[in-house]
Amino acid sequence: MNQSTALTYSSFGKPLDVIQLEERPVPDPGNGEVKLRLLAAPVHPSDIGMILGKYGKLPDLPAVGGREGVAEVVETGSGVDSLKVGDRVVVPGSAGSWQTLVTVPAADLMVVPNEIPVEMAAMVMVNPPTAWRILRDAHLDDGDWVVQNAANSAVGLHVIEMAQHLGLKTLNVVRREELVEPLLKHGGDVVVLEDSGYEKKVAALTGGEPVKLALNSVGGESALRLVNALSEDGTHVTFGAMTFDAVRFPTRQLIFNGLEMKGFWMDKWLRGQSKARVQVMFDKIFDLMGKGIVKPSVESTYSIDDYKNAFETVAKPRLGKVLFRFD
Repeated sequence: MNQSTALTYSSFGKPLDVIQLEERPVPDPGNGEVKLRLLAAPVHPSDIGMILGKYGKLPDLPAVGGREGVAEVVETGSGVDSLKVGDRVVVPGSAGSWQTLVTVPAADLMVVPNEIPVEMAAMVMVNPPTAWRILRDAHLDDGDWVVQNAANSAVGLHVIEMAQHLGLKTLNVVRREELVEPLLKHGGDVVVLEDSGYEKKVAALTGGEPVKLALNSVGGESALRLVNALSEDGTHVTFGAMTFDAVRFPTRQLIFNGLEMKGFWMDKWLRGQSKARVQVMFDKIFDLMGKGIVKPSVESTYSIDDYKNAFETVAKPRLGKVLFRFD
């Protein structure tokens, strides 16, 4: 177990142009280190953004792709007493999760309870905490409304799940008619089409209740529609930019409606917290997963050597994540 199969890139560009499948040596774990066998890893929009060279923090090249995943400890080095062989852990983003084996410092790892399904454990670090933090830090009251675009995304689905748990209501915006019914079944209170003019009839959709929070992961005109859907003193949070389109500055709404526009990046939040507070948050998320409140949403799974088909699927409309499975 000293060779790893990995998806690597030595320059930034389109994934199918720059990603390569290669064999890499894996050192035995030294003092304070463990060797991990990867079980599963998703393909996130942020993974693609990083490969394109358009993400907030870029790796040194050459790099192994993948920002998160779940792995099993298969060997421990000297001085490691916090982990044992067989433990499931979250793979640190700096290591790269699109590979079959990797040796990393034990101190960088967080244990995932064994009762969490592999598919869910593979996606615990990015999407669920993003949805949880934005909702919790908005300090909304029971029954308040949240509007979001790309509601069929992984974060969008978790927003629906967590909003139900927190007693909030969701107005969900999607681009395809065939997504409306699945999102209603998933628990969305109202689901509308992007170009339906929903922002002009929000009162009818919410029964006259104000919309206090808007979640944007698309950009461009879609983000501006969310601004127009917000009530006075509402908050607009951007955490993604799927279209890479700029958002026009909504001068009138900011001045006369007192709206607040801000961004959220999970990586930045994590860097600013104590380990204790981060663990408290993940313990809560693990609890929601264990109770089935937060669910895995997987469109399709691929082996690592079938990465070209995986990336082609990522580029297509879908409901759920594309996942690499290594087991």
